[in-house]
Order: sequence, then structure tokens, then C-alpha cells
Amino acid sequence: MKIGKKLIPIILIAIVASCAFAKTGGTEPPQLSTSKNQSSMFVNDEGINPVVKVVRDVRESVVQIKVEAKVNVPAITNPFFDDPLFKYFFPEIPREMQRKITSMGSGFIYEFNPQTREAYIMTNNHVVEKGKEGTITVTLADKINYTAEVVGLDPSTDVAVIKIKVKEGEKVTIAPLGDSSKLEIGEWAIAIGNPFGDVGLDRTVTLGVISAIGRSNLNFGTNSPIYQDYIQTDAAINPGNSGGPLLNINGEVIGINSAITSTSGGNIGIGFAIPINLAKRVVEDLVATGKVTRAYIGILPQEITADLMEAFDLSEVSGVLVAKVEKDSPADKAGIQVGDVIIEFNGEKVPNVSKFRIAVATSKPGVQVPVKVIRNKDTLTLHITLDVYPEDKLASTEKSTKADTNAGITVVSIDSPYARQNNIKADRGVVVSAVAPDTPAARAGIQPGYIILKVGNTEVNSPEEYNAAMENAIKTMKEKSSNTIVLYVQDRSKNEQFVVLRFNS
Repeated sequence: MKIGKKLIPIILIAIVASCAFAKTGGTEPPQLSTSKNQSSMFVNDEGINPVVKVVRDVRESVVQIKVEAKVNVPAITNPFFDDPLFKYFFPEIPREMQRKITSMGSGFIYEFNPQTREAYIMTNNHVVEKGKEGTITVTLADKINYTAEVVGLDPSTDVAVIKIKVKEGEKVTIAPLGDSSKLEIGEWAIAIGNPFGDVGLDRTVTLGVISAIGRSNLNFGTNSPIYQDYIQTDAAINPGNSGGPLLNINGEVIGINSAITSTSGGNIGIGFAIPINLAKRVVEDLVATGKVTRAYIGILPQEITADLMEAFDLSEVSGVLVAKVEKDSPADKAGIQVGDVIIEFNGEKVPNVSKFRIAVATSKPGVQVPVKVIRNKDTLTLHITLDVYPEDKLASTEKSTKADTNAGITVVSIDSPYARQNNIKADRGVVVSAVAPDTPAARAGIQPGYIILKVGNTEVNSPEEYNAAMENAIKTMKEKSSNTIVLYVQDRSKNEQFVVLRFNS
């Protein structure tokens, strides 16, 4: 590509921190002085730099995470090669191959049970998701290694919990959790993590500020979480920092470092962390049940613009406009109407669609919450009893009825509430709304939000067509004594590709 007057696009990349080589040369950034002549803003009442105190108190709670696994990848991606005639003449050509992967990341101990000696560690889903098929090794500050167990994974927020059982006498440092709702832009931010894997830069400390809050609609490729409310910081974050803590000046965790914006793959001063308040709600469910149960009200929310503010005679560009209400949904039963502008949900102000979705999703199903709306210039308070998000109902139904025969995929139509709520747009195919763990789909890397275009050579444009095509493909697979089915899919970055599902023989 010619670089004339064109701008080089900034690429958003998730830090799936593979082991990489680091360049350690170059000029070191200036460090805050701890001499007696330094400015008083950098010392506390005891004459200690507060950043130094935070590091002393919290640094040893940060762990290094190493994931080693073997994954099946297609050796060939053309479905023609699965034709029985081709297999007859070329039986020696491998259809699939195993590849060993090693990834590195960070995490932090947030809870410890001295009776059971179990230490619970927060990290990113994308750091440890392959650990279920392999081994997760956690290294503490004293270089002692432990094999970790996955407690729960949540790709929708990119939050995960793992745990280790430490030996008697092992020192365990716990990182205290803060309150990310109280963050102010411009506050100090301290990041601790393990950049660039095994090169010996463990527990690196970087300092910056909170650059922005509430960042959403960011595209990190196939690792893009559905629910986004990122803290932006200029504290240096590099590959390998994923899962490490972002701390305030009081030494409290305010976020989980997760991703960067970069033109080169390294830090340029734009990093993102998951707010700890969002993570707390997810972690609570992961520890209790291994999965997250989300709430649902059944509306299609629309962003308020300056024109809509004027048209609806609103006082500010804030809130969400109700563009559609699903029949018999919690919102419908509570009296929410198309054209209502929701300005408060459960006592909290609703600034935009992203915040609204997270507020609903992180609420508890079965609870009745007040919702304040503006309708025809009047302000009303309605009460909605939250239901379980449909993807959970569908997933549990699918698991109980078809888990022994199907691929582990639950699909919905492209015009379904799930697709609209998650801003998934397509003109063909079906949308993956849930993937059951330890199934052919999970092992192949299929994720919620993917669009399935074909099962084998059969196009599918409705859940009914998908189910029929999958049923037929499984029947044909058994008749031919095969154990693979090829899907043609579109991932969340809109890249189309063939994916091979391998069923147990």
C-alpha cells in the first residue's frame, strides 16, 4: 500500500500474550525522585512516595500465568477434500493436525482461604481459555510454580477466574479491590504485569493516569467482548500484561488490564482495562456456578443523538430511546413503550446504550428494579421484574436435549433480540448465541457472536435450517465413518473462514 497522504490505521489488538522476544534497549523514562527535595505531591505524611508504597503492598499479589495446550487446526480448509471420492484416492492426506501453543499472561490473587489454602486469581478469559485443554502454570513472586484449575470463563466480558492450592508456609499477598464507579479522569493509574512472557520482566510496574472511562464499541478481532465499558490509561501495557491489575494511588485494584491500541504491537500509551466493578459481578457468578447468568428486559435500545434530543424535547444528549419492545418480555409486562426514553435504571443514570446494556446484564434475574422514563415530556417510574437472558435458557435447553449428538452450538436468527442487543448485523446465516464447553464447537474456537453461513455445503438462514442441516450432516458423517463436519463461518471481525468440527469417535 502506498503511504501518500493516507493515514496508517490504528489497529486495535487484544493482548493474547504469546511468548515473545523483548527489546530492552533504548532510553529509560525519567523516574519519580524519592529525595527529600522532591515536590510534596509525590510523598505522603511519612515521606514515602505513594507509588512505592502501593508497589510494596500489592506487587507480590501479581502472578505470572503460562498456558500450554494442544489444539486441533485444519490441515486443509477446502470442503472438497472431505468428499468420499477424494478420500478414496488420497487417504494419506491429513484432514487435521495438532499444534502446540504456549501463551503467557498475568493475573492477581484477590481472595485466599487459609483453611483450604486455595488462592483465587482474576485474569482475562483470553489468557487462560485454552487451559481447559492443557496446563495452566502459575508462578508466584517467590518463583514457586503451581498448577492452576479453571474456576470459570466469561468471553462476553473477557473475565476469568482460576485457582491454585498453595503449600503450607507459602506467603500469599492479596490485592484489595476498589470501586471503579468513583474513578475520575486524570487520576493516577499504576499497572503491574509480566510483559513479553518468559524474558524475565515479571511484575513490571508502570505509571500513568486514567485517560478516559466508559470506552466501548472497540474491535479486538475474535477476542472482542460483547460487554464493554473500558477504562483507558496511558500507563504502559504490553503483550503479557493481560490479566494484571490496574491500581489507584491507594493500592486498590480498579481494573483488569486487557488490551491496547497500537500501530506496532507494542505500547503507544493507549491501553484498556475492564472496570473492577464489572469484573466483581462476573466473578461472583463464576465462583458460584462456573458461568454467568445475565438479566434481560426485552427492548431494542437506540442511542440518543443531538437531533433526537431536540425531537423529544430532552434536556441533554443522554439516556436510551426504546426502538422496539419484545412481546411478553419483562419490559412489555412493565408497560415500557416504543418511544420511551430511559434515563435511569435501578437508581443509576443511563448515559448511553453501552452503559445501559451493562447495567441490565449485570443485574440479578428475578429482581424487580425501578426504571425512570420520559414519555411525552412526562417523567414516569415503572418497575420491571428482570428475567434470565434468553441465551442462558437456550443453552440449558440445548445441553439437556442434544448435548450427546450436536456440536454444542446454540443459534438464533439474524433479526433476533440477541443479535440486535449485541449489535450483530448480517444479511444471511444464523448467529451463534451460546457454545457449550468441552464440545466440538468449543474445541474448534467457535464463539458467541459468530455467524454460521454453511453447514458443509448447505446454506443456513434460520435456526430451523441450521438444525436440519446439522442433523443431516451428523447422519452423513456416521454413515461415512467420519468424525468431522466443516462449517463456513464469519467471525466477529467479519472474516469468513472454514472451521472443522471434530466429534469424538
